[in-house]
Amino acid sequence: MREIVFDTETTGLSAAEGHRIIEIGAVELLNHLPTGNTFHRYLNPEREIDRDAEAVHGLSTAFLKDKPLFTQVAQDFLDFIGDSTLVIHNAAFDIEFINAELSYVNLPPITFGQVVDTLQMARRKFPMGQNSLDALCRRFGVDTSKRTKHGALLDSELLAEVYLELVGGRQTTLGLADAPIRKVGLDFQPGTPRNHMRSRPLPSRLTEAEQNAHAKLVQSLGAGAVWNQ
Repeated sequence: MREIVFDTETTGLSAAEGHRIIEIGAVELLNHLPTGNTFHRYLNPEREIDRDAEAVHGLSTAFLKDKPLFTQVAQDFLDFIGDSTLVIHNAAFDIEFINAELSYVNLPPITFGQVVDTLQMARRKFPMGQNSLDALCRRFGVDTSKRTKHGALLDSELLAEVYLELVGGRQTTLGLADAPIRKVGLDFQPGTPRNHMRSRPLPSRLTEAEQNAHAKLVQSLGAGAVWNQ
């Protein structure tokens, strides 16, 4: 199964107000795991960047002046994502922007049927918790030490790790053999008979008739039955 974890940085908060995409980052996943195949472009938005937005991502109008226009990278981006599912945090924001850009170059929009929104996943899983990307990284122990500003590719890489946890954690890699045994409550070691876990074993819930029926069944199995070992 191929999925694309996707993020953008923009000149402001609303595509409807004419704000534009200035960075696209995308990470390819196969069966929920990153392949190392990525897509990353900075874009010239042909407009000024809001001061508040620049404070978040650190991208300036001067830095982006010589970068390609969206129309020059649009087909490369569409070829990269293909018909794969897009994994996006707060998908409504990014899809609004990418579809606005696609409309400017007369290309068809991306539909929400192609999208998995990790913000909605997190809200269902942790309804009382904080569910920003930063908060989820902290919750799952994802290393954000390289992240001083928001960046589309770096945020996509972080989101790929968060997404793996949201869909079931690193158990999806089947790497369970090296996982430590977790002790919860009682100090129980593998192989310890269960009746050693209590100073007084619980009384049997079997009736006398059930015990007699079981004994008769075991006797009928012969001396080599596992019950006699």
